[in-house]
Amino acid sequence: MEISSTCNGSSMMWFFKDRGFDDKSIQGMFRKCKRLEVVHQERASENWAYLTSIGIQERKLPSIVSKCPKILTLGLNEKIVPMVECLKTLGTKPNEVASAIAKFPQLLSHSVEEKLCPLLAFFQALGIPEKRLGKIILLNPRLISYSIETKLTEIVDFLASLGLNKDGMIGKILVRNPFIMGYSVDKRLRPTTQFLKLIGLTDLELQVVAVNFPEILSRDVNKVLEPNYSYLKKSGFQDRQIAALVVGFPPILIKSIQNSLEPKIRFLVDVMGRQIHEVVDYPDFFRHSLKREIELRHKFLTQRNLICSLSEMLDCNKKKFFLRFGLLEGPVLSNKFSSHL
Repeated sequence: MEISSTCNGSSMMWFFKDRGFDDKSIQGMFRKCKRLEVVHQERASENWAYLTSIGIQERKLPSIVSKCPKILTLGLNEKIVPMVECLKTLGTKPNEVASAIAKFPQLLSHSVEEKLCPLLAFFQALGIPEKRLGKIILLNPRLISYSIETKLTEIVDFLASLGLNKDGMIGKILVRNPFIMGYSVDKRLRPTTQFLKLIGLTDLELQVVAVNFPEILSRDVNKVLEPNYSYLKKSGFQDRQIAALVVGFPPILIKSIQNSLEPKIRFLVDVMGRQIHEVVDYPDFFRHSLKREIELRHKFLTQRNLICSLSEMLDCNKKKFFLRFGLLEGPVLSNKFSSHL
């Protein structure tokens, strides 16, 4: 496909050439956005300069524009500036707005009045504090492209059907994981919740897991959750014990079996000489680093013939660990251990 032979089209072709775009990328942008054929180079240059002025690095702009060439055709003062200024009021950290635009440049093509303001009102109605609204939008700017009436409302209604419609639970879930709003209820969220109930979680336990670790609701059952469940079952845990592990430490269903679960269970049984069921009382065992915490603390306790529960061993920072087991009695011990833990 040849680039438009119009004056403006030719002008824009050289605009892109001057900024390092190759012919294939240029052709792709013209196919993606027909308005490039009639936009004036002055407008494109003005928009490009403005985007760099708000903190977007020049080297990243070609990739951003390739994703959404339309941003070079938008009216700067009519469209882009109002959106950026509004987003700035939501941000709390430097370059948050620039980062959001880099993630989803289509953000700038939406209207403040018609899309952003209704979206903010929708989230506020879910009990999300105003100071937290910015985190949701800027972390997942794609939210602005979703329909409130269909997609977002459907997900909220589904979460409410799980009993999460009290005490601002849905709002807490969205603050923790705004990306959950991008998934399909029927293809992802419902199958996941059905699986969690199938392995033994009660309605109340499911609610606890959803609020504390909403990421689990968006994981694929067949590719992620089922293999981890099967591994735990194979390792000797009973169904109710697995449910307790999931409630106590939900990431156990998404952690790597090979790199996380298996090495820790093997060390627990083969090296520490403990019963596998001890982790049911302390599921956070799987949260701790095997090399930096579990192995070192076990070594120090073994050298002193000290016996304790997993929670006593791990549920504290290094200073409290030393104090708890009298490992700070002398300066030599203190210096020796603090260099390791």
